[in-house]
Amino acid sequence: MYLILLILNFYSVQSFAARVAILIDDIGNHANDLSALEISGQLSYAILPYTPYADSFSKKAAILDRDVILHVPMEAVSGKALGPGALTSDMDKYALQKQLIEALDDYPKVIGINNHMGSFLTQKVVPMAWTMEILRDRDLFFVDSKTSKDSQAQNMAKLFGVANASRHVFLDNIPSEKQMMFRLRQLIHIAKKSGSGIAIAHPYPETIKFLPSAIHALEKEGIELVPISQLIMDKPIRLANQTNTN
Repeated sequence: MYLILLILNFYSVQSFAARVAILIDDIGNHANDLSALEISGQLSYAILPYTPYADSFSKKAAILDRDVILHVPMEAVSGKALGPGALTSDMDKYALQKQLIEALDDYPKVIGINNHMGSFLTQKVVPMAWTMEILRDRDLFFVDSKTSKDSQAQNMAKLFGVANASRHVFLDNIPSEKQMMFRLRQLIHIAKKSGSGIAIAHPYPETIKFLPSAIHALEKEGIELVPISQLIMDKPIRLANQTNTN
């Protein structure tokens, strides 16, 4: 019996080793964004709707079996221009859901969404509820980019039964090697402490150059880089495992 328990514990630890997902946002405006697909490793990508290279990127990523989600522009506190496909607080339910549905229909390979900007809209319960209603009906997940500490997005996702997660670290807010390494160490710390972590990065030349070494650093720390979908979908299993071992 003792041997069986040891074996079960071994496989439990192995199955729930620390993991991270790195999500590359803002994909689609530049041809060079396609170079993000050349990096070896299970990176995940968020394409901006109606940008020049969003469609071709999505199709190439699908061939490589990489996760692609839709980076939906949402109203910001700053009032910054959002670009096409944006969701704003002056929309009624029909307009907001129609806008989101049309964007999702145009990119059928996406498996979820996250917010581009959105520091204002994600604070609003009603627009977030309308958003999650569509995601629930399409069996898509939501990643909160956490552009506002007062975001209601995950609360609404949970209410509607939408699989969800939130960003822990912005990897390249300052795209220097020193600063990105500092943020990577933060991500590693979070993953080791809680079992998982999510970083958001961008297709900056500096970031594309940095990511291979970042992936190698994760491997050296015994942390697995996984697609964002795997990390989100395994979350209930992990929580159950933690409850059973407490």
